[in-house]
Amino acid sequence: MLHVPGSPLPAGELSRRGFMAGSAATLAVPAILGTGLHRVVSKNDPDVLKVGLIGCGGRGTGAASNALRAENGTVVLTAVADVFPEKIASSLEGLTNNLGQDAGRVQVDDDHKFSGFDAYQQLIASDVDVVLLATPPHFRPTHLAAAIGAGKHVFTEKPIAVDAPGVRSVLETAKLAKEKGLTLICGLCWRYNWRHRAFYEKIHEGSLGEIRAVYSTYNATPLGTNPRQGDWSEMEFQMRNWQHMLWIGGDHIVEQAVHSLDKQGWAMQDKPPLSCTAVGGRQAREGEERGNINDHFGVTYDYPDGVKAFHMCRQMSNCSNDNSDFVMGECGHGTVKGWSNIHTLEGRHPWSYSGQGNDMYQTEHDEMFASIRAGEARNDGEWVSSSTMLAIIARMAAYTGKTITWEEAMASEERLGPSQYSMDADYKILPVPVPGRTAFS
Repeated sequence: MLHVPGSPLPAGELSRRGFMAGSAATLAVPAILGTGLHRVVSKNDPDVLKVGLIGCGGRGTGAASNALRAENGTVVLTAVADVFPEKIASSLEGLTNNLGQDAGRVQVDDDHKFSGFDAYQQLIASDVDVVLLATPPHFRPTHLAAAIGAGKHVFTEKPIAVDAPGVRSVLETAKLAKEKGLTLICGLCWRYNWRHRAFYEKIHEGSLGEIRAVYSTYNATPLGTNPRQGDWSEMEFQMRNWQHMLWIGGDHIVEQAVHSLDKQGWAMQDKPPLSCTAVGGRQAREGEERGNINDHFGVTYDYPDGVKAFHMCRQMSNCSNDNSDFVMGECGHGTVKGWSNIHTLEGRHPWSYSGQGNDMYQTEHDEMFASIRAGEARNDGEWVSSSTMLAIIARMAAYTGKTITWEEAMASEERLGPSQYSMDADYKILPVPVPGRTAFS
């Protein structure tokens, strides 16, 4: 059933990606958001839940801020890890400034600041209870398996993987989390948005009748880049531009537009499509720091009984931007305009959302910590794996020019990236894919 707590809500829905974009982003969030009494206790208190953050960029810093606000002073940050040590310092400074009177919840000593590719192992081996995973997506399956294997509750950012072997790994890890009674929450945040929950609950109750089609868009501008510096190795250059590198980010349909495809999956009650056909290309990306990913995709998914889903996404400058979702049923249609909070149904059973909004990023953590305290583990693993695979199969189809079945995609042995990691590695960027030439594997 729809979960709509009655307590007052923080205004707005903060973007984690922009959390550390500058001082303006830091100041945009009230320092006393949702905390009330500003209660802070020691990490040595037995009732405290100790949190470790792996991945100290803007997304991870935002997630840590949400985690530390999830309870009234009984969650503290005790360990941080990142490949780049300067990101650790920047993240801790941003958190301290942002938390204001609650900055005492950041209790990280120098012995619990870990850097390098093996930093995640050191953090997980520390005495943290909860791990926040916010590194680039390529590393997610490995880090998640290590955290759950060590008995930690986990919040993991999206997407859950960049290739089919990664998805299969996450499904196994999610199964292990259930067996261990561990909470696993994922950052596909729209599922924690109260407006969206109400909208999709109405659909699942039958307000539109049988679903006939779904259409979604995620048309946005390109993400930022970091020009190569003289002392950077090839690996460092790619890591500092990870959103544009296929093996690290999975392409923007996987890293960003997965939000829209997750809502497609939600509308279809997470039943997978039969097959996928797609087009895509690279017209506007220039410069080596823009890597080897496409800048646009157009996708068709075929479901049983003739149901189809359509998706388009692009990252191009000076173009129309849009993030919308449309669900067509036998007796009406539904519209979500996520960026403008429009949620409506038209047809036989008209409806529009008129309740409270919420900060969906905060709700993710509120519900995660509530489940841990109650001893009632929550597990997002299966549906987030399915949603991530919706994005991966679309990339596969666009890159190869082939219609690919769900079974073929799930069985794919293509593993993106190197098998070992070193900042000195001279790992070469793969050529830009060409449909009809790029093989499916």
